[in-house]
Amino acid sequence: MSDSKEVSLTEGKIYLPLIKFTVPIFLALVLQAMYGAVDMIVVGHFGTAADVSAVSSGSQILQMVTFVIVSLSMGTTVLIGLKIGAKENDAVSDVIGTGICLFAVIGVLMTAVLMCGAKLWTTILSAPKESFDQTVQYVFICGSGSLFIVAYNVLGSVFRGLGDSKTPLITVAIACVVNIFGDLYCVAMLHLGAAGAAIATVAAQGVSVIASLIIIKKQKLPFSLKKKNIRFNLQYTKGTLKLGVPIALQDFLVGISFLVILAIVNSLGLVASAGVGVAEKVCAFIMLVPSAFSQAMSVFVSQNRGAGKMDRTVKGLRYGIITSLCCGIVLFYLSFFHGVASAKIFTSDMQVAVAAADYLKAYAIDCVFTSFLFCLVGYFNGMGKTQFVMVQGLIGAFCVRIPVAFIMSHRVSPRLFFIGLATPCSTFVQILICLVYFFFVVRKETSRR
Repeated sequence: MSDSKEVSLTEGKIYLPLIKFTVPIFLALVLQAMYGAVDMIVVGHFGTAADVSAVSSGSQILQMVTFVIVSLSMGTTVLIGLKIGAKENDAVSDVIGTGICLFAVIGVLMTAVLMCGAKLWTTILSAPKESFDQTVQYVFICGSGSLFIVAYNVLGSVFRGLGDSKTPLITVAIACVVNIFGDLYCVAMLHLGAAGAAIATVAAQGVSVIASLIIIKKQKLPFSLKKKNIRFNLQYTKGTLKLGVPIALQDFLVGISFLVILAIVNSLGLVASAGVGVAEKVCAFIMLVPSAFSQAMSVFVSQNRGAGKMDRTVKGLRYGIITSLCCGIVLFYLSFFHGVASAKIFTSDMQVAVAAADYLKAYAIDCVFTSFLFCLVGYFNGMGKTQFVMVQGLIGAFCVRIPVAFIMSHRVSPRLFFIGLATPCSTFVQILICLVYFFFVVRKETSRR
């Protein structure tokens, strides 16, 4: 890998290198979010409300699956970060080879689950009858490209672990362009609706993987990956799963909690379903800043932990929270006071836009809370405390988010705003749990090292 793409996270100043590493991650997440955003924008303007609802419900399932893959691949990212920080470059090859074998199996299983269970997932979501068939088609087609989703995210996790956040940005930028043209062709010109959006998404993911492999082949890497490295190394398989499974399980179950909320909203009718779908697309962008800091924090902490520089991990956490919070305040203002304008980007239906804006007011509050939570979660992941991350996530999802959403949906006149409050309520409780764990457990451990 060329030096121009590497960011030194274990030496020298902390803030500027951390920001320099975080910005490409953020931009890559923005472009990745454009996959679903472009689908919704094009379908919202050239399709029907049923198509919008189908893309909304179907993309929730795909988003949940993608989050699980990203979370599971975090085990690979953290392991690579530890080896890079400890300057054990030879071990990096075995970590990556193990990851290739492990995620190939996962990709095949994911394809079978999504394609064979498309109708079941749609039924579980209680998709409106007007959009049921379109939702099944969307999930089935996107599921056929599961191997591309897995491959892209694993390649991205490898480069982030090495300290290179620019290569994933380049590949996702290429894919985003393909997806835009694919949507315009399949939806606007061929009028394929939700199915056309799914076809464009799969094609874009495939191009991103091919682009990644071409770029990798032309780069000078700090390790040598040979055929003998591509095998199930027991030590690194256990290490990857030990770190990644708790995060993936948490994200899967948390994703289930959001699907439960979506099912609750779907029961309120087509406008509410489409409105929340549009709001979720806006929220996908709102959450990119804290998500970028969370990923960057994991790599930063794991590399410095490997190098034995624990004091830098706490300073990095502090800088991350402050910067993320400043961005969160701006996003709060835009989401709370300009929700209709944001929603109209994705739909021309004013009723749907108003419903989406009502839901966004609740998410605006979460913009501030997640500035703290996501940085703390990234810190704990980098420290290898993934089991704790899982526990606090599940407490927030099943002890707070679902009960609050259920209660609010049974008001005499249920509003999407009150249902949406379930998310910031959950985040607030999780922050309290994380702070207690940080000050009474983690800080004591790091002070002894």
